[in-house]
Amino acid sequence: MAIIITDECINCGACEPECPNTAIYEGADDWRYSDGTQLNGDVVLPDGKSANADNAQDPISDEIYYIVPDKCTECKGFHEEPQCAAVCPVDCCIPDDNHVETEDELLAKQRFMHPDG
Repeated sequence: MAIIITDECINCGACEPECPNTAIYEGADDWRYSDGTQLNGDVVLPDGKSANADNAQDPISDEIYYIVPDKCTECKGFHEEPQCAAVCPVDCCIPDDNHVETEDELLAKQRFMHPDG
């Protein structure tokens, strides 16, 4: 399950540097699969979607920090708990019921983005 940032976010930015997958972006910022990962060029994602990792993607939110579900592994493979939730001063980083994944799926996604790590 990915983590989502709720609209209680105060835009403090504490979460962004903590994400080992660079899955957190400031509101209105474009994102890329290649940001903070070893992905580049044309890739087939674990869910079967195709993308160019270097192409800018539209922001998920224009107002608050957001987490890209395709890049979020709940910090599996890096930490014992999601680091965004651990540092959030207003507890607005919570599990995203719309993106439920098993631990094995999260670890596979982590290995896909960081095959040498």
